[in-house]
Amino acid sequence: MNESKEIKRKIERAALAGLSAASMDASERSTDISMEELAALVETAGGEAVGAMVQNRATPEPRSFIGDGKVQELKEFIQANDCDLAVFDNELSPSQMRVLQEDLGVKVLDRSGLILDIFAQRAQTREGQLQVELAQYKYLLPRLTGMWTHLERQEGAMGTRGPGETQLESDRRHIRRKIQKLEEELEAVRKVRSTQRRAREKNAVPVVALVGYTNAGKSSILNRLTDAGIPANDRLFDTLDTTTRHLRLENAQEVLLSDTVGFIRKLPTQLVEAFKATLEELTYADVLLHVIDLSNPDWESQAEIVDGLIRELGAEDTPTLRVFNKCDRYFGILPHGEDVVCVSARTGEGMDALTEKVAALLNRGKHHAVLRIPYQRGDLVDLLQREAAVLKLEYAEDCTVIEAVVKPELWGRVKEFAAEVL
Repeated sequence: MNESKEIKRKIERAALAGLSAASMDASERSTDISMEELAALVETAGGEAVGAMVQNRATPEPRSFIGDGKVQELKEFIQANDCDLAVFDNELSPSQMRVLQEDLGVKVLDRSGLILDIFAQRAQTREGQLQVELAQYKYLLPRLTGMWTHLERQEGAMGTRGPGETQLESDRRHIRRKIQKLEEELEAVRKVRSTQRRAREKNAVPVVALVGYTNAGKSSILNRLTDAGIPANDRLFDTLDTTTRHLRLENAQEVLLSDTVGFIRKLPTQLVEAFKATLEELTYADVLLHVIDLSNPDWESQAEIVDGLIRELGAEDTPTLRVFNKCDRYFGILPHGEDVVCVSARTGEGMDALTEKVAALLNRGKHHAVLRIPYQRGDLVDLLQREAAVLKLEYAEDCTVIEAVVKPELWGRVKEFAAEVL
């Protein structure tokens, strides 16, 4: 019995495979970089990447994806290296996955399935677990027929966490009912978020959202600025659940700083859809902080992927500050520009400049002024307290003295009382 448990706990050895086909979209092709990332994902999931091979051909082979010759080569590698599974860098169709499992004689995962497995491990809050579970069921639904008969019930094995193992014998109707129930629960989450958002807007508390590629250092920056105490390890998808903390800027303005799930190339569409309850916060943020790992040689490609997902979520018009993190590990010419800042979350370098630029972005187009409002215009004092960022309020002999940052649409109503524009 103890020996059996030891077998189940053993680290799974994975052979990696990818396809670079001329007919594929460039973002879907396997490259050295995407294969290195796949190996890191396997290790994040608790496995060991033993070796990798990439097939180059004009088009994917409809039956076996990489072609029968390459499948045979992969099978020989798996047998020679005692591998437990094969992980593909590309998304496989249900029929291709079945064929590959039969031909290779081991469990087969594609990149989407592997990322879903990692998310299943990492989700801590009920909301995060709901989102991952929904994504997993949507991924499983077209793959139910036949493929699950090849999976062994191994405790903790990659690709069998979450709903997969408990739903092997369930029919599509049951899965669809489960999906509907999860969608209803997530819609309730959206309504709660909407209520919270309206409360923030009423209190005029700006929201600053951290976005970026996974492992770029978003949580480390949140910790550095707010003492949030979030575990920030050097691994992919270390933080899934959104964390929000208060941050006071130098001009005494208070904002909500929110960390979001990291992005990655070839992020499963099921996950993007399921996490919209969380990610839609980006579309309501006043400022986005796009965190980029400057020490990563592939940072430009990673930044493009994040920009694409920001556009997909409809947040491309939100003012954005590019935050180049890990600048202490970079020895070239540092990026510069009005909406660019270089920082090191590890050493604290650049954090003052970061908060200054956040304040400047929040106040862009706004008017920072000292207003002397006559007591008979108490309606304007109430309006400023509702709609502006009031930094200081004092009562003089004949008026209320207010220092505030005022939005352009409100400035026309109060500018005649401006004693000083700062």
